[in-house]
Amino acid sequence: MIDLRSDTVTLPTEAMRKAMARAEVGDDVYGEDPTVNRLQDMAAALLGKRAALFVPSGTMANQLAIRVHTQPGQEVIVESTAHIVRYEQGAAGALAGVQLHWVTGDRGIMTADQVEAAIRPKDPYSIPTGLICLENTHNSGGGTIYSLSTIERIRAIATKHGLPMHLDGARLFNAVAATTLPPATYAQHFETVSFCLSKGLGAPAGSLLVSSDIQLIDKARRFRRMYGGAMRQAGIFAAAGIHALDHHATRLKEDHDHAKRLARALYQMPAVRIAPQHVETNIVMFEIPGHRLTPAELVAQLKQEGLLIHTVGGHRFRAVTHLNITAKQIDEAVEIFARVLGS
Repeated sequence: MIDLRSDTVTLPTEAMRKAMARAEVGDDVYGEDPTVNRLQDMAAALLGKRAALFVPSGTMANQLAIRVHTQPGQEVIVESTAHIVRYEQGAAGALAGVQLHWVTGDRGIMTADQVEAAIRPKDPYSIPTGLICLENTHNSGGGTIYSLSTIERIRAIATKHGLPMHLDGARLFNAVAATTLPPATYAQHFETVSFCLSKGLGAPAGSLLVSSDIQLIDKARRFRRMYGGAMRQAGIFAAAGIHALDHHATRLKEDHDHAKRLARALYQMPAVRIAPQHVETNIVMFEIPGHRLTPAELVAQLKQEGLLIHTVGGHRFRAVTHLNITAKQIDEAVEIFARVLGS
């Protein structure tokens, strides 16, 4: 089965499993897991920050960031299709008591002018803006990359208005691989940054929240326990993360090449509507309008032929390349698409 549903479906490599088996562990709630501590130091250094916190998921990392930056009754500016909006179960309102101010970007990318227009006036009638969140790369936008110049302009607006910024960098290392900019170059413009180990980097679980404000990380650690995310001998997972950062970050461009290869092939199929030039990293978004099969039936037929993808609303579909997908499998996936769409 060729699984292109998500880069979260990756399986640990044999070398990663060996690293996990050898991991030195302790009780992380006491701060005594040496492998977790090593991973946190490594993540902070990579992003040019002073401290990091290991958490179970990207959703928890984002929600901890929102909690430590805001007060109940404030508003968070975020792109309308961001992960924080679509895939985190309304946690910002439920857990931090804030509301989200949706801004519709271009394939997930907001402009500085849009962000400034969304900042509420400081008057007795308006909800106060407490935080600006960006997502890089942008999942629902199709793996789109925030350009550094756009981030810099938004940072200038945030500074002008005295607002902190958080980066949902779940796939930050995909942006790094595509642009060759160091992760710290992106991270320098944000008070907090989260990134996932369990997506393109191929670890089985875990994310990091990093910041140069040690008090913010200490505060996030307390909320991590409140949210049920404090783990004990978590070094087994942390060892997988260390291995991923050491060995898998440098190979992400292969996933991008595979995604572009798939996009070019889909572009040649009359039934498919796709803009190959919009495939910047490892996510391929496309439409199959007007087909005799419904989207759900198409997904089921593709599965029967040995290919897994997702439908993401209407006649829109998503395919994601990752560590466990080879160039040969991309070619096989193209053949499956051709058979199903041509029948």
